[in-house]
Amino acid sequence: MQIDEFDEKILAILQEDASLSAAQIGERIGLSQSQCWRRIDRLDAEGVIERRVALVDRKKVGLNVMLFAHVKLAGHNRNALPEFSKAIQDFPEVLECHVLMGNVDFLLRIVTRDVDAYERFFFERLSQLPMVQEVNSMIALSQIKSTTVLPIGSGQAGAHGNASSGNS
Repeated sequence: MQIDEFDEKILAILQEDASLSAAQIGERIGLSQSQCWRRIDRLDAEGVIERRVALVDRKKVGLNVMLFAHVKLAGHNRNALPEFSKAIQDFPEVLECHVLMGNVDFLLRIVTRDVDAYERFFFERLSQLPMVQEVNSMIALSQIKSTTVLPIGSGQAGAHGNASSGNS
């Protein structure tokens, strides 16, 4: 799928505020409402836009602790990775799970109300998974940068027009 300058501008605006109408976005970038809507619809249909969500301030809803956990599996038989991947889907505390190359198998981003809540999650759920050999957890003391905005069109994202990066 080719992504042109108008598509890049639409995506940049939607990443900042997905509540804007096609008319508002079109006005900002010099397209009619219908032209803008057709482009947004195409970006949706092609999977470039995965979904539109509201971003919630985790601390304002009582999720005061953010941790990162390196998880090493006990073995790498053909079932261990898919079983862990499936099990982790049922843990709402885990916001992200990434498969890694190197000394550990997964990196998890986890949020909980407090350290006690993480301790319960760790002992009662995460460490109880039979394929888990080791978990090294690190508490984030403060957050310097957090964004969901991809650097589209800034020369940072790779070749122009290449939108097939998958779900990474």
